[in-house]
Amino acid sequence: MAASLSFPSAQICRMSSSAPEPATSRDFVKQSSLYQEFLAEREEILKHKWLESERLGYDIGFERALLDWIRKHREGWRAARRQQQQQQGVAAPGTNPAPSAPPFPPSDRS
Repeated sequence: MAASLSFPSAQICRMSSSAPEPATSRDFVKQSSLYQEFLAEREEILKHKWLESERLGYDIGFERALLDWIRKHREGWRAARRQQQQQQGVAAPGTNPAPSAPPFPPSDRS
């Protein structure tokens, strides 16, 4: 005879993916420079997809447009965007502006 195990329902802990994320977390992500950069790049890819699809006469799909845009345009687009952000005085995502003071005080050790 096989023994069956039973657990009190209070001891079972289930993780639910449907739990709402706090609004402050979502707002933080949406306002982050990395997310803003992602959205700007995605917009450029969608423009490229539209232009290439029109040129070829059929929908090339997002994946093909993404790979084509990365290969042909990403480097130049990023350089132009970085230059534009520098002119506006905004630090580009993924870059750390030079600190005004060293992060640690100088050591007395020689």
